[in-house]
Amino acid sequence: MNDQTSKDIHELQRRNQRVEADKAWETSTYRIVSITIITYIIATAVMWGIGVEQPWLGALIPTIGYYLSTQSLPFFKKRWIKKYLESKKTD
Repeated sequence: MNDQTSKDIHELQRRNQRVEADKAWETSTYRIVSITIITYIIATAVMWGIGVEQPWLGALIPTIGYYLSTQSLPFFKKRWIKKYLESKKTD
C-alpha cells in the first residue's frame, strides 16, 4: 500500500468512528434523560411565566410526551426500515 491509500483508509476509519459515535449519542439514555429534564425545566418556566396554576404539574405533559416519543420511535423506525427494504427488493 502506498502512503495515500493508508491515509485514505485512516480517514475512512476516523469518519466511521464519528458516525458510530453520533448514532450511539442519538439513542443514548444520557441524551434522552438530559433532554427530558431540560424539557421539564423549560416547560415549567414557560407555564410559570404565563401564570398557569401548578406549572410543575402542567410541565409533566410535554415532558412525558417527549419521553414516550423516544420510546416508541425505535419501534416505528424498525418497522419503516423493514418495509422500505422490502419495497427496494421488488424494484
